[in-house]
Amino acid sequence: MDPLFLGALVAIITIVVLFSGVSVAIGLLIVSAGFLITFDGLRSLELMPEILFGKLDSFALLSIPMFIIMGSSIASTRAGADLYEALERWLTRVPGGLVISNLGACALFAAMSGSSPATCAAIGKMGIPEMRKRGYPDGVAAGS
Repeated sequence: MDPLFLGALVAIITIVVLFSGVSVAIGLLIVSAGFLITFDGLRSLELMPEILFGKLDSFALLSIPMFIIMGSSIASTRAGADLYEALERWLTRVPGGLVISNLGACALFAAMSGSSPATCAAIGKMGIPEMRKRGYPDGVAAGS
């Protein structure tokens, strides 16, 4: 079968299944298992648990919950508010100073952690409410 046709067929069936009201996880499972059985037979079902746990057994995925917990703890204590208050006083004369400092913090945190989702979870959890308090629009706070 032509790979281009097969890719289009998978995409169309995935869209139909997802728009039928099935949850995303179940819909993707149905489509992927259906095509796996169709092209490799029933013996390929034996490989599904191994593939699933092989993808979930990633050291990088372990860091994301820890950074979410760290961001929540910083946001729930005065540490985040104190940090943003100090940055606001220090950068008050620079236009968009708090946005620039937030972007710098995100860059440093992403470089240290190596994970963009973890950075968004940790910095966003404390940064967005603090920027809202200081009058920044929601779009600017979320974008920085």
